[in-house]
Amino acid sequence: MLLTRASEYALLSLGKIQSSNVPMGAELIANELSIPKSFLAKILQNLAKHGILESRKGAHGGFFLARKVDEITIYSIILAAEGKAPAIFDCTQYSDTCPNGTIGTCYISPFLAKFQSKIDGFLYELTLGDILK
Repeated sequence: MLLTRASEYALLSLGKIQSSNVPMGAELIANELSIPKSFLAKILQNLAKHGILESRKGAHGGFFLARKVDEITIYSIILAAEGKAPAIFDCTQYSDTCPNGTIGTCYISPFLAKFQSKIDGFLYELTLGDILK
């Protein structure tokens, strides 16, 4: 589940917003990236709720980055876009969603948890600035 369209659209729109000298509206971004406006508007609102974007109302309004690109982690973008922490597997020791209900006795759970921890660390270290370079 790591990256869905919501994460993809969030990253694409953040790149577009970062390259603009003025705030950008959801409709303009949606048109330029060929993304459904209503879906993108929800994503942008979630990014704003998580402090990644700020919005300005009015004739010259729109969205702009709330922080520098090197201060915005990919982990935080995915968390905001998806509404939950990124997870590679449906079953990890961090989750109550074990499909077999055997989280305490599953022999692959420790491996999956270690793997997820490595991915989380990578996503915490990787910033928007890293991928926009």
